[in-house]
Amino acid sequence: MAAHEPMTRRRFGLSLAAVMLIAIALRAVFPTADPPWRTTVGVVWHDEGAWVHNARNKALFGQWRLDEWNPVFVAPVFTALEYMSFAAFGVGVRQARLVCEAAGALSVLLLALGMRRTAGHTAGLIAGGLLATNYVYVMYDRAAIMEALMAALIVASWYCSARAEREPAWGAAAGVLATLAFFTKAAAAFYLGALGLVAVARLVLPREGGTGGTEGQEQVRPRRAAMWTLAGLALSLAAVLIVFVLPHWSDYRFYNWQMSVTRKPSYDLKSVMDRVTWFPILHDTFTRMWAVLCLAVAGAWGIALRWRRAPDAERLLLAWVAVGTLEMLVHDVGNERRFVFLIPAAVALAAMVLADGRVLPEAAAATPRAWLLVAAPLVIYSAYVICGPIARLPFLYEVRRPVRLAAAGAILLTAALIVFWPRLRPRLTRHTVAPAVAIGFAALLMSGDLVQFAQWAVGRTDRNYQASLALGRILPPGTMVQGKLANGLSLENRIRPIFIGHGFGNFADRFQREDVRYILTYTAPEIGYEGSQIEDVLAAYPGWRVIMTFDVAETPGGHDTAALIEKRARH
Repeated sequence: MAAHEPMTRRRFGLSLAAVMLIAIALRAVFPTADPPWRTTVGVVWHDEGAWVHNARNKALFGQWRLDEWNPVFVAPVFTALEYMSFAAFGVGVRQARLVCEAAGALSVLLLALGMRRTAGHTAGLIAGGLLATNYVYVMYDRAAIMEALMAALIVASWYCSARAEREPAWGAAAGVLATLAFFTKAAAAFYLGALGLVAVARLVLPREGGTGGTEGQEQVRPRRAAMWTLAGLALSLAAVLIVFVLPHWSDYRFYNWQMSVTRKPSYDLKSVMDRVTWFPILHDTFTRMWAVLCLAVAGAWGIALRWRRAPDAERLLLAWVAVGTLEMLVHDVGNERRFVFLIPAAVALAAMVLADGRVLPEAAAATPRAWLLVAAPLVIYSAYVICGPIARLPFLYEVRRPVRLAAAGAILLTAALIVFWPRLRPRLTRHTVAPAVAIGFAALLMSGDLVQFAQWAVGRTDRNYQASLALGRILPPGTMVQGKLANGLSLENRIRPIFIGHGFGNFADRFQREDVRYILTYTAPEIGYEGSQIEDVLAAYPGWRVIMTFDVAETPGGHDTAALIEKRARH
């Protein structure tokens, strides 16, 4: 890589500073604007108030728990950081989003610095630039929900693993940050597994060759890093278990198992197969970053082909994508937010390929056709992941036809790869792209994301923010209001929202809350749009009347309305 590295340390620093200015600007400009709703990326606006509920309680009323909705047991790290923001700057939409905006910008910096250590200056700059502007990633960084912080902590852990290659003690920090990611959102469990697997693999299978230092150091330092990593994981998990989980075991188990796992997905064979086939089809995320996706798939295969010689930071990128994807296929691909944690890893893999100037590493030149036949199922699914985001474009509101078209494309692509492999090997493993060209191509991809951001910015709204302000002008501080939208509209006022989940969170006594005079819900696109439990409450109070309506922004139709309803109309 050094022979193809045109960038000095100074030029890298200046270029990365420019990238960071872009990253910060995209996350900080228009701080109260609504998330995209014309072409949604899966950010649900009223989730912001719901997930910061406990932090808001503590900041405004002095207590973490005031009702039966307590997501602190789902996301204690997220809740703690949100409280710190509220305590320092006051309660509001801007303050709630500040945590994820800062974490997202920091993740750009750490991914760039980690890639510089792993694959050189060019790869670091490309990775930072692509993550700084990735439209979906930016929009999740702008929202006060857990995915952005979880992804940022995973990136931070990976960066520490990259540093641990030469400074083994950083492995402990990687383990601690992985634990923090898990206690930000339990979906990060896949990363704990990936980090642990890579560390164990290092202890069991010493790497062939190395990079720098004596041969003994090349073997000893990675092993020490692996031991530090496992120690950091074990000690941090044990500490959180003792301090937080065990003292609140009943609540923790309910929120993280009964509510999040057993209540939601199905695990029969048909459901799993549906998730396997729907993975690249259902959402826009992969379509929006298709070029990066293709490069990332190539990068993942490149690491797999030279696994024994790859540094742990690269192995961890592969495990991050592979284990994370497997967890999604088993658990859930229905929500677009589930894909956010894959974006930094995909960007890193794509940056490695671009910076290296070839599609596959030199190791692939010696790979026989028979190996492709053995690995055909994985090759076909990799091709399916590449074909799916394009096959869905003519059928955006369908599933069956895009699945069939993508499957046919994957089979044809794999067959062509196997048949023409002897001719393709030298071309795919030859340096064909100069670093300057790679940076130019990355800049082109960044411009595509910036165009998407500009389109959103031109048509942006701040209806939800204005609705929250208007609600505060109507209701005095401390007024209790039922409904998930009460949480969503609580950040710019001092009402007391009473969340009603479906089978949890103030669900059991929803008909007996005579102390709560009001309820907030959608009336357009339809009454009770956020859940049938709201319709149940309204049905129990047939004399309800609308006090005031608010324009809000959620569905692509653009004409959403929330209503403040008095449950028992006064005559």
